[in-house]
Amino acid sequence: MSLFNSILSFPFIKRLSDIELFKKYPEDVQEDMFYNLIDKATDTAWGRAHNFKTINSVKDFKLALKLFRENTPLSYYDDIKPWITRARHGEADVLWPGLVKWFSKSSGTTSDKSKFIPVTKESLEDCHYRGGKDAIAMYVNGHPDTKLFTGKTLSLGGSKRQDDLNVNNYCGDLSAIVIDNLPFWAELVRTPKVSVALMDEWESKLKAIVEETRHENVVALAGVPSWMMVLLRRLMSETGVKNIKELWPNLELFMYGGVAFGPYKEQYKDVCGDLNLINIYSASEGFFGISDDADYDNMLLMLDYGIFYEFIPLEELEKDIPKAYTISEVELDRNYALVISSNGGLWRYVIGDTISFTHLKPYYFKISGRIKHFINVFGEELMVDNADRAIALASERTGALVKEYSAAPVFMTDTIKGRHQWLIEFERAPDDLDHFKNIFDEALKSLNSDYEAKRYNNMTLDVPEIIVARSNLFYDWLAAKNKLGGQHKVPRLSNTRDNIEEMLKFS
Repeated sequence: MSLFNSILSFPFIKRLSDIELFKKYPEDVQEDMFYNLIDKATDTAWGRAHNFKTINSVKDFKLALKLFRENTPLSYYDDIKPWITRARHGEADVLWPGLVKWFSKSSGTTSDKSKFIPVTKESLEDCHYRGGKDAIAMYVNGHPDTKLFTGKTLSLGGSKRQDDLNVNNYCGDLSAIVIDNLPFWAELVRTPKVSVALMDEWESKLKAIVEETRHENVVALAGVPSWMMVLLRRLMSETGVKNIKELWPNLELFMYGGVAFGPYKEQYKDVCGDLNLINIYSASEGFFGISDDADYDNMLLMLDYGIFYEFIPLEELEKDIPKAYTISEVELDRNYALVISSNGGLWRYVIGDTISFTHLKPYYFKISGRIKHFINVFGEELMVDNADRAIALASERTGALVKEYSAAPVFMTDTIKGRHQWLIEFERAPDDLDHFKNIFDEALKSLNSDYEAKRYNNMTLDVPEIIVARSNLFYDWLAAKNKLGGQHKVPRLSNTRDNIEEMLKFS
């Protein structure tokens, strides 16, 4: 590593010893995290209502956790919303000590209803910012000759506004909250400037970002793959370059999250050439994972960010009292709903994502889907992870570039068999759509034994149907729902036809 890199990377590298500590002693770190969270929240309204004082005095961890679970049932947004509303109105010490000034606003991909997730000072500093710094530390450790410190990172964020309930508060996309609260020196190493990054109207923002960044020395990108690709293609169109590295020759890294990279892999190779990748699992509720090697799908579960984790097997979730597991009790290749208690004031909160572990001690995982985003009408249990991988494989083998996709079941009747209907927008369509479909179908069979069983001889589940979407169909659908940019995503899989019927009207 050069002397220049050594000096600039020292604050980041110093964190690596802490990461190695929780890799080696994950159960101890999580146990300490549990007691720390309970202790800090004991005198909050939530802590008093759920008897945290008694829990905190029990030194036997298993017994304390048992009491915690008995006193604190699993919570979804509707359960905790009244408490959040109190905090939004300006009440202190509700879910976490002190006042909360920031609320990450998110709307589900199947509903227009907004959620306001509290972002405390502790969750911002000890979770979200620590996650970003750790991602850099882990990258520099694996790439000692990086030129990351010689240029700027292009961060594609959302927007913010005053809270309707309290003019002293702000709400917006998590990315906007993170960008707006960055220390002053961060402006020296990122682009575009804050006033542009936080613009509300997507098309105006896109134009401003293109004008500001086209002459910068951009060495890294950070954002959601789908929206970053929209920006990169706009840049290429405006500047006339055929590859983005003609514009930014020192570009070496893409830090992404929000959606799986697999379906976009060929697009990025086409637009950017070779890039190093870091997959980060950051959501409104917290920063959870970072990939630290070439296998960007697998992420290390970050255990010292002020979050205590529980994991509920997906098949348990609908039970009256679902069984929850700690980090020491999880198994490989099993889908778990992720449950967190955090320094953001969320308690046994089901965030909606499912993960499966790919390695134990240290704990590596991949995001397998969403609790509500899967297809299981025919017993096939098709998860988003299966679909993403099959799309990526079919694209690679046929030379296709898939821009976006969504799928839903076609229900069986007296005259037709049930099947899956896939609406796919291609950046570059395959020469033979049937060949693409066959590869895709076989890939799904190889990835999912339940799907394979239901597809056997077309008895339960017929051949999948692929509808080629017109150019920009998904973009127009999101625009009509006022969901352009930021953290908004196209819903991949659904057990109902509500989304896909809306989308088909845009054909």
